[in-house]
Amino acid sequence: MRHTVWVMEVDSLREAWRAVEGVGADETGCSLMTPKAVHRLVKVTGLTPVQANIVKQEMLARGGEAAVSRGVVNLSVDRTDVLLMGTRKQFTGFVEKMRRQPFGLAALGDRVERVLDNQERMPRGLDCRGRHLPLGERTLVMGVLNVTPDSFSDGGAHKDPETALKHAGEMVAEGADLIDLGGESTRPGAKPVGVEEELSRVMPVLGLLVEELDVPISIDTSKTAVARQALAAGAHLVNDQWALRDEGMAELVARYGVPVVLMHNQYGTEYIDLIGDVVGYFEERMETAVRAGVAPDRIILDPGFGFGKTAAQNLTVLRRLREFKSLGCPLLIGTSRKSTIGKVLDLPVAQRLEGTAATVAVGITRGADMVRVHDVREMVRVARMSDAIVRGGWTE
Repeated sequence: MRHTVWVMEVDSLREAWRAVEGVGADETGCSLMTPKAVHRLVKVTGLTPVQANIVKQEMLARGGEAAVSRGVVNLSVDRTDVLLMGTRKQFTGFVEKMRRQPFGLAALGDRVERVLDNQERMPRGLDCRGRHLPLGERTLVMGVLNVTPDSFSDGGAHKDPETALKHAGEMVAEGADLIDLGGESTRPGAKPVGVEEELSRVMPVLGLLVEELDVPISIDTSKTAVARQALAAGAHLVNDQWALRDEGMAELVARYGVPVVLMHNQYGTEYIDLIGDVVGYFEERMETAVRAGVAPDRIILDPGFGFGKTAAQNLTVLRRLREFKSLGCPLLIGTSRKSTIGKVLDLPVAQRLEGTAATVAVGITRGADMVRVHDVREMVRVARMSDAIVRGGWTE
C-alpha cells in the first residue's frame, strides 16, 4: 500500500482539534493531544540572569526550550531577553511552576498564560452606540472619507457636505461596514490643522452621515475637542492616530463608552526591536485607556502602516501582524494606497489598487479583523475571497 506523507500547518488549538479529530480520535483523545500539536514561541524581555536561569530550567524540564544570552551562564550580563519554545501543553506546566517561584516569576507566568490565551481568542462583535459590528464573523471594511483639501489620495474631493454624504452612501452600498470621517491630513509633511478648522470641516458632514446612514461613523481625530463635539453629535467610535495622548481624550472615550482605535505612531523610524517596541507601545497605551475607564473589549489596535516606519519596516509589521494578537484586541490595518506600495511597485497613488489588494489579502491571512480602505467595492471583494480561504465556512 502506498503511504501519503506531508507536513500539516496548524496555527491554533481549534485547528489542532480538527486535525486530531480528523484521524478518528475520540473527544478524550482530542483533549489530551490537541495542546501537544500547537507549538509557540514566546519572547520575554529584560529578565535578570537569576530569572532567566530558572525560566530555562523549567522549560527544559518539560521538554521545551529557552534561548537566553550567552552571558547568563556566568552572570556577565545584567539583563537578557528570553525566547521560550514549546507546545501549549509544555507551556501549561511551565506556567503552573512559575506561579510557585520567587523573584517576580509568578507574575511572569500569569503574563505568559495571558498572551498565549489571547493568541487563541476570537474577537467578539462591537456595540457602537447601538449599531452592531459583527467583529469576528468576517473581515470588516472601513471606508475612508476625507473632508480635507490636502490628503495624499483624495484631498479636496469631498469637502462639500452633500458630496461627502453621496460618496459615503456609495461606499456603504458597495459593502462598507463603517465610515471613517477625517478632517486633517495625516500624510507626511501635511500642515497641522487647528481645532476650529477641523471642526468646520467634519461637523457639517458628520451630522448628515449620522442621520442618513445606518452604519457606524468613526471620527478620525487625535484632538479631544474635536472628538467631544463629534461624539455629542452622534459619532459611534473614535479612531485616534496618537492613541489617546491628547489630554482628556481617554476619559472622553470612556465616558461615552464607544470603541476606540489605538494606532501606533512615533516621530522617526528608530527602533530597538521593531515588533517588540510596537507591542510595548500598545501595552502602555492600553493601560492608560483602561485606567481612564475604557473597557478592554472596546479597544482596537492599528499597528500604523505608514506611520513612523520605513517601507521595509511597514512590510515587516504586515508580515508579522499575527504577533499583535497576543495583546488580545481586534486588529485594524490601513494600507490603502500608501507610499510603501508606491515604492515597491514604483507607481503613483492612482495606480496602487492591485498593491492595496495584496496588502489587504495578506493582512487578513495574518490576522487583520478590519481593513481601512479607499476603494471599497474592490476591497470588499478581496476581503470576502480572503475570508473564504482563511476563515473557512463557505459552502456551495
